[in-house]
This record gives sequence, C-alpha cells and structure tokens, in this order.
Amino acid sequence: MTGTRAPKPAGKAVLRSDDAVRERFPFDDTRDLQDARRGFLGTARDGRITDSAGRTVWDLDAYGFLGEDCPPTANPSLWRQSRLVSDHGLFEVVEGVYQIRGFDLSNMTVVEGERGVLVVDPLISAETAAAALALYREHRGKRPVTAVLYTHSHVDHFGGVRGVVTEEQVAAGVPVIAPEGFLAHAVSENVLAGTALARRAAYMYGAALPKGPRGQIGAGLGQTTSTGAVGLIPPTLDITRTGQSETVDGIRMAFQLTPGTEAPAELTIHFPGRAALCMAENATHNLHNLLTLRGAEVRDPRVWARYLTEAVELFGESTEVAFASHHWPVWGRERAVAFLLEQRDLYAYLHDQTVRMLNQGMTAAEIAEEMRMPPALERAWHTHGYYGSVSHNTKAVHQRYLGWFDGNPAHLWEHPPVEAAKRYVAFMGGADEVLRRARGSFEDGDLRWVVQVVGHVLFADPGNAEARELQADALEQLGYGSENGTWRNFFLTGALELRQGTVGSPTVTASPDLLRALSLDQLFESLAVRLDGPRSWDAGITVRWDVRDGPRITWRLRNGVLTHARGSGPGADEPDVVVGLAEADLRAVLLGTLAPEDLASGGRARVTGDIGRIVELLGYLGDPDPDFAIVTP
Repeated sequence: MTGTRAPKPAGKAVLRSDDAVRERFPFDDTRDLQDARRGFLGTARDGRITDSAGRTVWDLDAYGFLGEDCPPTANPSLWRQSRLVSDHGLFEVVEGVYQIRGFDLSNMTVVEGERGVLVVDPLISAETAAAALALYREHRGKRPVTAVLYTHSHVDHFGGVRGVVTEEQVAAGVPVIAPEGFLAHAVSENVLAGTALARRAAYMYGAALPKGPRGQIGAGLGQTTSTGAVGLIPPTLDITRTGQSETVDGIRMAFQLTPGTEAPAELTIHFPGRAALCMAENATHNLHNLLTLRGAEVRDPRVWARYLTEAVELFGESTEVAFASHHWPVWGRERAVAFLLEQRDLYAYLHDQTVRMLNQGMTAAEIAEEMRMPPALERAWHTHGYYGSVSHNTKAVHQRYLGWFDGNPAHLWEHPPVEAAKRYVAFMGGADEVLRRARGSFEDGDLRWVVQVVGHVLFADPGNAEARELQADALEQLGYGSENGTWRNFFLTGALELRQGTVGSPTVTASPDLLRALSLDQLFESLAVRLDGPRSWDAGITVRWDVRDGPRITWRLRNGVLTHARGSGPGADEPDVVVGLAEADLRAVLLGTLAPEDLASGGRARVTGDIGRIVELLGYLGDPDPDFAIVTP
C-alpha cells in the first residue's frame, strides 16, 4: 500500500471521451428533468437519517454537488443520470398514489385506500423506510399502514419493512403481499453466497468511496445502498398467477407474474381505479443487469422481453402512467406504451443478437466488443447502460447458453491467476520492462491495456509499489470516463484499495430476520457450503435430530460432504447421537447461538449418544471472509 492520496485529475483520454459523449447524445432533451420533478410536494428538513445509535445510514444532502456543472472527472451522461436520481422527496404520481424517491437505492410507493395506505417496496433499511413514511404523513396525514406489498425478492424492496409495520400489526391482520416464491429467493440470495456477494457489492455501489466529483456519484439505478437495519416479515398473501386480482383497503389491484426477469420472483401491478401501472423493476430508466457485477443467477432477457410485451397487451390500453420501484414515472398512454416497448426491444435485441453471434462462433469478449445497439434505441436516454451495460450483459447471455468455457481447448486448463501472472511477466522481460511499456500505453490513453497488463505484474508481485500506483491511476481514469455507474464504482474502488488497502463489506444482508426466514432445508444447506472438505475427508459422523412436532432429520458427514435428509435418508446407518428438541433450539445450535453441550441442560433436549460428535462436526465448519482481496491475489 502507498498510503492515503488524493485522486488525480482527469487525463487527456478522458477529456476526449467526455467531448465525444456531449456531441453524441441529446443533452438538450429536458423531458426527463420535467418528469423527475413533476408532482413534487416536499422533502425532509433534516438530511441525515440515523439509526438508534446516532450513526448516519443515509444522507439526503450528500449528493448536493451534482447541482454543479459536470466536471472532467465524470462521464456527462452518468452525471446527468445521477443528478436526476438524486432528486429526493415526496412526489404525487396520480391522485392517491405517491412515491418517496431518493431516500435509498429504490423508491417507496404509497397508495391511499379507504382507511389507510398500502406501502409498496419499503426500501432497504428500517430507518430510511420510517423516514420516507414520516415524510408522506407530514404532507398527507397520519394514515395507518393497512397493507404492505413486495414487488420482488431483492433486499432493496423489502429490507425496510420494520420501519413501516410491525409483526404484531401483521399478526392482527395487515396483509403482506408478494409474488409466489418470494421468500425462498429472498433468503437464499443473501445467505448461501452472501459473503462474496456483499464483498463485491462494496465495489459495485462504491460504498467506501468519498461522494464527490472524483469519487462516488451514483450507481445509475439509484445513488447507493443505505446501511441501516435490514429486516424481513414473511408474506401472508401470495400472488400465484397472472390475472389474479385482490382488493385491499378498497384498493383494487390486478397482477402479472414475471418470474425470471429482473428477479426470480417478481410481479407487476395495475391499479385500474387510477389507470396506473407499477412495473416493479422490469422497466426503469436505464439498461438493467442480466448479471450484476456483484454476482447473481443470470437473468433471461428473452423471458424479460416477453413479459414486457404481455404487460402492454394486458394493461396498455388502460394505463395513463407507468412507474417503477426506481427512477421517475412516464405519463400519458402513448408515451408509457412507447417506453415499455422500447425497453422490450432493448432486452430482445441483446438476447437475439448475442445468440446470433455466438452461433457464428464468436466468444463472449468478441460479442461484447462487436455489439452495437440500434440508433433509435441508443437515442432514448432510458436505454443507456448506467447500471447494466451492453458489454457485460452480452457476456451474461453468452454465459447463460454456453457457460464459462469459450470452446478453445487452450483455455480449458489454464494456470490460475498468480501462476499465470508470474509466467507472463517473465516472458515479457520482467516487471520493470512491463511497467516501462505500460506507462507509455497510459500516456497514449490505452487504459484498458494498462490495467490488463499491469494486473499481471501485481499478481506476480503484489508488493510492487510502482505497479500498484500505475494500476490505481489507470483504474481511476477508466472510472472517470465510464457512463455506467457500477463500472465507475468498481474502477474507483479498485484504485482506492490499491492505495489504502481493502475496505470490506459495509452492508450485511444476511440479517437476523433473513436467517430466521430460512427453511430448515435452507439452513442445513447454508452450513454445507461452509464445510472444510479436505479437513473432514476422514471424518464419519451421523446425527439424528428429532424435532418436536416436526420432522426427523438425519445429518451426515461422509467423504468431506455434509448432507441432510428427512427420516433416515439413503445409506441408513446408526446415528452417533440422537437429539430430541424444539425447532427453535435446533436453529440456535445450527446458527451458533446455543452450544451443543448446553442442549441437555434444563430439559431442553433429550440426548442419546455422544454429544461431542456434534461439536466435532461443527468444528469442521469455516467462516467466510467478508474482506477478501479482489484487485490483488
């Protein structure tokens, strides 16, 4: 590490790129600015949203600098988008439908009913959701929450639920509505690979970057993620089919299920009484991700496009405003339908043209470099790659169909990064020669090549101070020039970590609520992926859990594999220990909040056999690393 150092100014290559962007796109088109401000009723007087300890979890004023002219250190198109997204406050969509925007990565929508309000997508954190609801009530009166609706299974659409409703209110009859499959997907995404996803999300949202013209200016979809308390109250009413209608507190809703689009469990909502269509996250003012840079399952753009067509067929004629859980609405039937169809064409084109080119034998990298969007789509601001990008989305389509392997046997059994890097650097004449040539490439503006080739020096010798500094400088310049908010954040966070060291994962999504929501099967699976296989190769342990008023579960460790089955399961053998206990105590043991040795105390459990075998089994589990290296080995 070279210590803390201020970011450098933009170089000549970035300045040329900025000028090209200004010439290429219609910056005089102000319709988005008018739409983003339409219906504004007011915002919070205090810009800081804090938790119970006084820690700031969201700062409404942090992006005030976006009111200035775009500096050389930011792509003008991304600066425009970030300025629009940073607008915060309460906005009227139509009479009886309101949005609180700019209080988190996502929007919270409030629909007025006969007695109270339906809250749609209560943000990430309880603190931001509570502040959003308080702002609504300041302007519209203290109406009770009579229903909550999650449009899909990503944390920015349910995590703040405890800021708007309590479990007691839900138990007393306040419905929580969600698409079929919501709960399983909501908890699994944030637990099994949650540590790796959270670490990479720190790069994706630029969590450690200072907010400012040379740092974090947004993520395209929203500004960043709040860092308050993430919660989850399970749904009480599932939407199981397209065409299903529900009336809650006098609010009529017609639903379209859209699984496998932006989320594995997602829906859109038509409010026929208001001629309003909520598109959840299937049609927003940017190109979305088919595979997020933090990681996820690859989404299917073919299905995504098909559901957008269906949405227009179902609701287009009866829609006067289309809005989503991010960004601002589109008013007018003709404009709303055109917006939805252009979004449809965006995902369909990416899918169809990527498949066409892969069937011609092109690799993912070649397709990404070759892909050009139709001029009519490129002229529409809402198709720009502020969050997803054409480049990494085409690679996602390729991955969906063909996987990681490009078919070239030369790439089938390559050396891993460190060993390959050592050989590359040796072949290229040593680190000093590589850096000498790379500095020339930097001056020539070939920044992509600089980060590619200097990466080899870093992985061969992570302590090389010259390589760290040159790599940081090149990543910084790439960030300044990026139109994509998440690319900018990745580039700039990489530069930050090269200069200052790793910054960890500031947001933890595997919260107590999500862990409680895991089914027993999911909980056992979450432990199986933590097992240190090589260390447990020779261990053979069988535990049977007899859950009171529940299942009998057999847990087995064999050949470095941890399995579980209802009943005795396959390969039945005598258990080393049998434990009869309540499900709550089983969960406590598996989550590490209750020691196995304490199970028999106070009559909590009936234990037959050697309890030490459970202790031994749990000892083979490792802890994930939330601060693993990314830009260095």
